[in-house]
Amino acid sequence: QVQLVESGGGLVQAGGSLRLSCQASGSFFTISAMGWYRQAPGKQRELVAAVSSAGNINYADSVKGRFIISRDNAKNTVFLQMNSLKPEDTGVYYCYALARQSSTDYAVRTYWGQGTQVTVSS
Repeated sequence: QVQLVESGGGLVQAGGSLRLSCQASGSFFTISAMGWYRQAPGKQRELVAAVSSAGNINYADSVKGRFIISRDNAKNTVFLQMNSLKPEDTGVYYCYALARQSSTDYAVRTYWGQGTQVTVSS
């Protein structure tokens, strides 16, 4: 099992910055992709950014040029630096990780953090 603990959410004015962190712990063989989804009130959860273990990165079009995702593989931690925040960035941000349990189990499972609230005031 993989436990994901997030931190760094909060309230910020438009134009401000926040940095989210998410550390994975528990029993697992390897973690491939890690990243962040968000869910605004009344909307579906959407992918914000993701990074593979090899360093390949994807961003949602809405955050390109403003958000930066990074990863520390040695610490199984992923970060999301959010700059030039807008009110439409408001939502609950969820960390996720794709992981294998053992070297003999090839199934890749998705694990989720508990979510951290980000509120951007106008």
